[in-house]
Parts: sequence; C-alpha cells; structure tokens
Amino acid sequence: MSRPPSRLRRLADGLTAARAVLGLPLILALGAGQLPLAWWLLLLGGLSDWADGWCARRAGGGSEWGARIDPLTDKILIAAPLLWLGAQPTWPQQLPLWAVWLLLARELLISGWRSGASGGGPASLGGKAKTVLQFGSLLLLLWPEGWGLGLGRAAGAGELAAGLHQLGWWLFWPSLLLALSSAWGYLRPNSRPPAA
Repeated sequence: MSRPPSRLRRLADGLTAARAVLGLPLILALGAGQLPLAWWLLLLGGLSDWADGWCARRAGGGSEWGARIDPLTDKILIAAPLLWLGAQPTWPQQLPLWAVWLLLARELLISGWRSGASGGGPASLGGKAKTVLQFGSLLLLLWPEGWGLGLGRAAGAGELAAGLHQLGWWLFWPSLLLALSSAWGYLRPNSRPPAA
C-alpha cells in the first residue's frame, strides 16, 4: 500500500529539516577533531538528501518550502567540511582556499538566484551530479586515518586512508567544474526568474 502524496511530502520536508540540524554537530565534530563522528554525520546527511528526494519524487513533486530549503541544507553540510579541509595545513589532502572560496561563492550566488525563482528553482541534472560528487569527495577526504574498509581499525589502514584521501582530492575537481557549469545553466538569461 503506497503512502498518500501529502504524507510523503511531509516526510521529505522533515528529512530536509533534520539535515539542516545535522550541520551544527558536524561543525562541532570537525572542530573537536572527531573525524569518525563527522564522517558518519556527513554520510547520514547525504543519505537523507537522497531519501527526501526519493519521497518528493514519489509524491509527484516536493513542496515549495522543500524546494527552497533543500539546497540550503546541502550547502550547510558541504560548507563545514570544505572550510575545515581548506584550513588544515597538515591534512594529507588539503584543499586550496581559492577553490573552496570559488565553490562557496557559487553556492551563495545560486542561493540568491533561487530565492527569486518561482517554486524555489529546482536543481538541474548538473547540480544534482555536483552534489553527489561533492558528498563522495568529502566522504573520501574525511576518511579517518585508522579505518579499514570494515570501518574499524585494520592493518594497512594508513595506506588505505591515504589512497582514499587522494581519490577524494581528485574527485573534488570535477565537482568544482560541475558546480561552475551548472551555475551557468541556472544563470543564463533565459533561466532567470521573472522580476517581482
């Protein structure tokens, strides 16, 4: 028996709101050096992003509130690890601050555009791909140094972490390119929201 669309929309909105709340513990975990906790919080945020999108699609479309808030909650979850990784000179795969700044500037610009778009300016395919790549890249970059593939301590975990950090660093760059190209897709003259 399928759930009524209104219930699915409420569930999608609830998942979006819960993801926004994850931002604070994620920032606190990173600041305290609790990388395993930060990693799990980021994974939970990524999974909730997928789940709320699934619920909204099953309901025949999400609410306008969800369309406006969902991208902001993604930005909260993405910004915290990006800033942390950019500020860690001893981290094996530090992200350059110029690249972090460019990505965050893009996110602010698109958030402003969305605020004037009718229906919240739903995400484009390129924007969705960028978000998936960002979550994947950050999860690899934040992989705790002592973890093996079983998410516990393992022999050779240092080499595994170094390889995953390197892979995450390389995945960051296509996510940045997708971010910039999808921003152009949103901001093209024929994509602008109508004047209020």
